[in-house]
Amino acid sequence: MTTGSTPTGPTATGPTRRIAEFAGDLEYRHLPAQVQGALQAFLLDYLRVASVGERMGWSDWARTYAQQTAAPGHAPVLFASAPVDPVSAAFMNTVYAGSLDADDVHVGAMLHPGCIVFSAALAVGQAHHLPGSRVLAAVAAGYEAMIRIALAIQPSHFKRGFQSTSTCGVFGAAVAASALLSNGPQRATRIAEAIGLGASFCGGLTQFYHSGSTVKRIHAAQAASSGVRAAMLVDSGFSGPTDILEGQDGFARAYADAVDFDRVSDGLGRDFRLLEVAIKPHACSARVQSAIEAASTVCRDHTIAAGRVRRIRLGIPRVIQGRLTSNRPGDLQAAQMSAPFSVALALHKQGGPGAALNVDDFEAGLADTTVMALAAKVECVVDEEVERTSTSESVSARVTVMLDDGNEFSTFVLAPKGSASRPFSMADHEARARAELGRRYQVGKLDPLMTALDNFADMEDVSELSKHLA
Repeated sequence: MTTGSTPTGPTATGPTRRIAEFAGDLEYRHLPAQVQGALQAFLLDYLRVASVGERMGWSDWARTYAQQTAAPGHAPVLFASAPVDPVSAAFMNTVYAGSLDADDVHVGAMLHPGCIVFSAALAVGQAHHLPGSRVLAAVAAGYEAMIRIALAIQPSHFKRGFQSTSTCGVFGAAVAASALLSNGPQRATRIAEAIGLGASFCGGLTQFYHSGSTVKRIHAAQAASSGVRAAMLVDSGFSGPTDILEGQDGFARAYADAVDFDRVSDGLGRDFRLLEVAIKPHACSARVQSAIEAASTVCRDHTIAAGRVRRIRLGIPRVIQGRLTSNRPGDLQAAQMSAPFSVALALHKQGGPGAALNVDDFEAGLADTTVMALAAKVECVVDEEVERTSTSESVSARVTVMLDDGNEFSTFVLAPKGSASRPFSMADHEARARAELGRRYQVGKLDPLMTALDNFADMEDVSELSKHLA
């Protein structure tokens, strides 16, 4: 394993302590305005996606599980009236928000932070009646911890078969939860101990890419609940190694073949990596968002009918080859992880600018013979320009459609809508949240909810939010 530092015993300058000290010192009022705005956008998107996810069949499975395991408590479950213990609330809310492949994403870190960090922070913050500003500061700390730790070990972590949402997500949840549970001069130590303890709960393998199954639907949820559990165990008296990231038998050595700890600490507290987080328009892998946009654009610009398509060439980066390139997905999860299927679905639906593919579209597409036939015609090829222009913030794509008359049309998308370089506006976020939440609440309830969300940072007690959501 190559490292950016030599494994030693716990030090005040090691990456574990650096993250903990940053989280312990962070205050919402000191966050840059751009970061505060991003947190507001993430909150709106978190609730929008969770509202969709709560209606999914696997959420019923999670509720059945929770009926057998959850204890009564003071942490609300989204869109429900009976509060439960914080670990169970974090699990349930992350199932809702993190199971659709529609939640926010950091491309370079290869993970989804919002569903985990917001669920953990709200579970603890609401249970302890904490103010919105403190919860948002903990959320910011959780995003930074989760993203930076993952960046330090990628891409070897992914190549070894780990999904960093599930592994590094534990750290995001533990940091956010512990920052809310801890006070006083030992606050940073408690956060470091929660990171150290939570590392023993990290898990999440990517065999589902090859064999199917529904396990990915709960990967984020297990991370959120494990992180909250770690923070609560430390609050109860347990501890974990405060050099767990860098230690000689610590996380990096166990979970990666190469690590650069400078990526954890460089610019920490000054350069917020959460500003690189993308918000998806489509309910599928972040690495195929540009491909969907390119497919939609080329069809719209050239009025291409699905029946005239002879072949489709999709230019991809190497990192998704063999993982997201199945032409025949066998289930809904596989369809959402398939670039050929996503392109075929976009070609078939031919939505206008701003149209989004939701999870229902993917499910319907699996039963549509036209979509499946189009997916079989997609050839994924490594494209050097795509490889060169894909970054830690977004993945580009080139779609070339060859027709039955020999004509050929191509479109290249550098970065998809919703990425850091092409962000949604706050008005977009509010409209998207209002449209989805409007399916749950009449205007007389929806308007006060949206006002509460707009003023979340000023709430004296975030448990008030549950009165609007129940």
